[in-house]
Amino acid sequence: MKNKLAEKEKSSQKVADFLEKNSLHKKDFAQMIGVTLSYVYNLIDETIPFSTRSTTLERIATVMDIKPEEFEEYKIPQEPILQDESIEYIKNMLHKKRISVVNFLKSFPRKNRVNIVDMLRGAYPLPIDFKELVMIGKTLDMDTEDIYNIWESRMKQVLEVNGMNLSSNAALVNAMLDCAKKYVDA
Repeated sequence: MKNKLAEKEKSSQKVADFLEKNSLHKKDFAQMIGVTLSYVYNLIDETIPFSTRSTTLERIATVMDIKPEEFEEYKIPQEPILQDESIEYIKNMLHKKRISVVNFLKSFPRKNRVNIVDMLRGAYPLPIDFKELVMIGKTLDMDTEDIYNIWESRMKQVLEVNGMNLSSNAALVNAMLDCAKKYVDA
């Protein structure tokens, strides 16, 4: 029993230390991981057991830029994790440009932060909305052409997943993408 308590203290303390080190207010952290402020206080104060819910633990780990397995409480995820090259590219850009996940998240409106966290942890795909991708790309100092290329790849992925045969509809897809490219370049 004492061993389990030590594990909970270790995880709670890890989060508390992270918040202090990054000067991150518990309210901002709560919004980033999609929980209430009182939940974060209770989690850190150990009023409640440290979360065993995989979604919450993965969000906490994503914001802290660590693997969820670093928490003793982490179990095998219940939802599938997307392996998307574009998301990996964005994560690599974060590391390459030495932008912390916290600072990256702070560049977005508070209401969008949990969605960005879910995207980074692989629970959601990249947004298809070009303006959202521009927001992500500009935060990473990407040029419009690179952002467009990511969008085009994502658009093709969406069309294909929803039943479109890209080969047999190549003329239609190319016309649509040429039009989109002209709009972006304008």
